Amino acid sequence: MKKIGLLSDTHGFLDPKIYTYFKDVDEIWHAGDIGSLDVIEELRKFKPLRAVFGNIDDHEIRREVPEFNRFQVEGVEVLITHIAGKPGKYSKPLYDELQLNGAPKLFVCGHSHILLVQMDRRYNMLWMNPGACGFKGFHKVKTILRFEISGEKIENLEAIELGLRSDER
Repeated sequence: MKKIGLLSDTHGFLDPKIYTYFKDVDEIWHAGDIGSLDVIEELRKFKPLRAVFGNIDDHEIRREVPEFNRFQVEGVEVLITHIAGKPGKYSKPLYDELQLNGAPKLFVCGHSHILLVQMDRRYNMLWMNPGACGFKGFHKVKTILRFEISGEKIENLEAIELGLRSDER
């Protein structure tokens, strides 16, 4: 079993509450718009990190992490990218990736700043977007996700609110 902490859209800010909520996870996944190499370095010091770059990330971050990150955890194939569209209305890069390499069991994205967990019946994949946990954007509440992968099961999913976007600047 692996415990996963999932976040996105930090935009250079790492909320200190993340360390509390992710203290027992095995890995942290970041779905892009990291905003600073410092965020990558801090997360890597804390836990193993899997990440992708987002549209605001500069060339330094793009050298550190890919646009698409596809991997296996336990018995689950995972695909992470930043910009995806929404279930049923995919961005062209994601659509092309799905056509070329097939759909994973678990798909993770960011960008929209809207927390969304939904089954995509067309591709039979679970779609997860943790929302945004930084201060930039239109979201009102900073959110993250925490869950477990055990064998082929994705379970014990928790949506966590870190507080208002305007708090703790």
